[in-house]
Amino acid sequence: MQSRSLVGKTALVTGSTSGIGLGIARSLAAEGANICLNGFGDLQEIAALRAAIEEEFQVKTIYSNADMTQASQITEMMTQAQNEFGGVDILVNNAGIQHVAAIEDFPVEKWDAIIAINLSSAFHTTRLALPSMRTKNWGRIINVASVHGLVASAQKSAYVAAKHGLVGFTKTTALETADSAITCNAICPGFVLTPLVQKQVDARAERDNISNEEAKKSLLSEKQPSGEFVTPEQLGALAVFSAVMQQHRFVVLLGIWMVVGSRNKDLRIA
Repeated sequence: MQSRSLVGKTALVTGSTSGIGLGIARSLAAEGANICLNGFGDLQEIAALRAAIEEEFQVKTIYSNADMTQASQITEMMTQAQNEFGGVDILVNNAGIQHVAAIEDFPVEKWDAIIAINLSSAFHTTRLALPSMRTKNWGRIINVASVHGLVASAQKSAYVAAKHGLVGFTKTTALETADSAITCNAICPGFVLTPLVQKQVDARAERDNISNEEAKKSLLSEKQPSGEFVTPEQLGALAVFSAVMQQHRFVVLLGIWMVVGSRNKDLRIA
C-alpha cells in the first residue's frame, strides 16, 4: 500500500468526534483524505480536534453536527460536503447508539432511535452519496456494523436488528454497484472499549460487586476469544484497506470483515 494513497479524496465519517469513528477518520486522514467529521460534543474541543488533524496530516476538515435521526439534517450534511469538497468519495457509516433491556421492557422511543441512527442513517447517507460516486465512477462505502450483525445477544433486540439490517443493506448496495468502481463493505467489530461498552462494564461491575478491570475481563471472556478489546486504530487500518486496496479490484465484491481483537498491534480478522 503506497503512502498517502487517498490524497484528493474526501471521506465522511458519521459519529466521528470520538471512539471508533475518530480512529477511522484519523487513519483515512493519514492517507491524505480530506475529512468530514460528524457527531456531538463541545464546539471548542471539536475545533481543536479539527486543527490537530489538519496540522498532523496536512488535510482539510469540515464538521457537521447533523442528528442522524433526522433525514433533513443528514441531507444538509451531505450538501455541505458537496459544496466544500465536490462530494463524498469515501463514506463511512459509523454512528450508533445502544440500549439494553428485555423486549417486553424495551422503551419504544429507544427502539426507534436505535433503528434510525444505526440503520436508517446509513440508507440516507448512501442514497445521497451514490449520485456523485456514479458520476466519478469511483467510491467506497464502509458500514461499521458489529458482530451483532452476524449473531445475537439477549436484551439487545434493537441493536441486533439494526446491525443485521446494516449487513443486509451492505450486500444490496454492493450488488447495485457491482458494475462500477464503487464498492461497499461492512466491518463487524467485536468489543471495542467505547463509551457504549464502558457503560456495560460499569453496570456489570456494580451488579457483581467487582472491580472495573474484573468486569472487563468477565465481559470479554464470554464472547471475545482473544480476551482483548479491538482498538479504533485496528478498525481504522481495516477501513483504509477497504478504501485503498480495492482500487486494484482483487478483493471480493462484498467483504464482511469480523474483527475479534488482538494481543498485539497487528490486525486480526476472522
